[in-house]
Amino acid sequence: MKKNFRSDKHLGQDILVTAKGWYVFLSFIIALTLNLLPLQGNALVIRPDFVALTLLFWCVNQPQRVGMSIAFCVGLMMDVGNASILGQHALAYCVILYFALIFRRRLGIFSLVQQAPQIGLILLIMQILLVLIALLSDSSFPGWHYFLASVTGICLWVPISYLLSLPLKPRSDPSGYETNR
Repeated sequence: MKKNFRSDKHLGQDILVTAKGWYVFLSFIIALTLNLLPLQGNALVIRPDFVALTLLFWCVNQPQRVGMSIAFCVGLMMDVGNASILGQHALAYCVILYFALIFRRRLGIFSLVQQAPQIGLILLIMQILLVLIALLSDSSFPGWHYFLASVTGICLWVPISYLLSLPLKPRSDPSGYETNR
């Protein structure tokens, strides 16, 4: 009988070096910039929430670096940048960070490709929350195409996670010992 779960496959996974504060800050600056780019039409509809993806990456991989206060502050910056209801994104980011913290150990077991649908579900929860807040403030329903950003977030989870983790991988020393940065 063939086993589906192999415990030795996890032995080959990299253990990431602790991120420097400037690197985490830079990742959020880039994510905020990508979120606030002035796009129109279909590009605006399918653009994922880069800040949410960055928050989820740091929460899954190094939760000691990013907490609810960071999520709240970055959410307020998004609200001001989008001229939306103040606290809307702050609440949504705190909720997704809470879910990511709950599922962090589970997500850590899976590969990036296997993590993507679970991250997509968390992104979908965030979008539903944002729509509910907008509907409570007498806005109109944005349409079902609004949720395409979660699908794009699923597709971009692997490359974004890979790019963010590149500087965090330990370098090998020619003598055979791994060194930290």
